[in-house]
Amino acid sequence: MGLINSENIKKYRNKLGLTQDDLVRKSGVKHTTLTKIEGDFVKKPSVQVIAKIAKALDVSVEDLLK
Repeated sequence: MGLINSENIKKYRNKLGLTQDDLVRKSGVKHTTLTKIEGDFVKKPSVQVIAKIAKALDVSVEDLLK
């Protein structure tokens, strides 16, 4: 799996009007994990985490990797 683009997660989340808490609830990803990914502290999260976030944002995994 490639490097996650944290800016894309923020962009898609904001486009949907979701807060980090909203995305945590919608995706099932832990808040600390999401914070670390969006803060660029985790650049290669697991495939499962990326897939959950992508599904919650209604985008493809590839969209988050660009």
